[in-house]
Amino acid sequence: MIGQLLKPTDQGSPFTRPPSRTARSVHDAFRAKVLEGRFSCLGARSAVSSGRYRFGLYGEMGEVAGTRRLAGDLARFAARRRPADAADFSTFVAAFASPLSIPEERFEAILWEQLRALHEIDARDHGWDTSVSSDPDDPTFAFSIGGVAFFVVGLHGRASRLARRFAWPTLVFNPHDQFTQLRAAGHFGRMQEMIRQRELTLQGSINPMLSEFGTRSEARQYAGRAVDDDWHCPFSARGDE
Repeated sequence: MIGQLLKPTDQGSPFTRPPSRTARSVHDAFRAKVLEGRFSCLGARSAVSSGRYRFGLYGEMGEVAGTRRLAGDLARFAARRRPADAADFSTFVAAFASPLSIPEERFEAILWEQLRALHEIDARDHGWDTSVSSDPDDPTFAFSIGGVAFFVVGLHGRASRLARRFAWPTLVFNPHDQFTQLRAAGHFGRMQEMIRQRELTLQGSINPMLSEFGTRSEARQYAGRAVDDDWHCPFSARGDE
């Protein structure tokens, strides 16, 4: 799984167009952010530096045509994963051309609208990953697409957490099995501590939304906004409504 800037697919055509100049520019800006010395997420740094990622630029976040393309790209990414891939960090990065510079609450709402739209398409062909819950209030919840569980990280231009701040709204899909592998090997705690130390260096505080999988739903972390204890996730999987 080699790092790649995805080419847009022409509907009904076996040919692909080269990535646009804008797509290359956003891709390069994302790489620069992740590989900058102070960036705190070590998993993302590992995936990008080793080339184990996919990157795609889509239109407006939540827009129908872009959602269909993203759902297909994510399903293919999921289908190509092998058990051995869990031993190394890999990730799928979906950046969007708009909306830019929106408040955190608005980004959070659009993020969940986008995930809901992706799920509606994906549920036609794939079930939810049985290793995690589809209920966003459940401590073992994780988003699933292509039958694979993902931890989703949202970035945007007005994020309060500096590690989440990026000019273009972006969703990073991290396969859950790689975190499971780290825990099984006894390395997850050390990595988590290193990330927290880097967060302190970068921003002077630890992200208050961080929590261990299985103790509190990770849905609270996806958008990056600090939420209250009574926050309710605006998402439900098909069949769970």
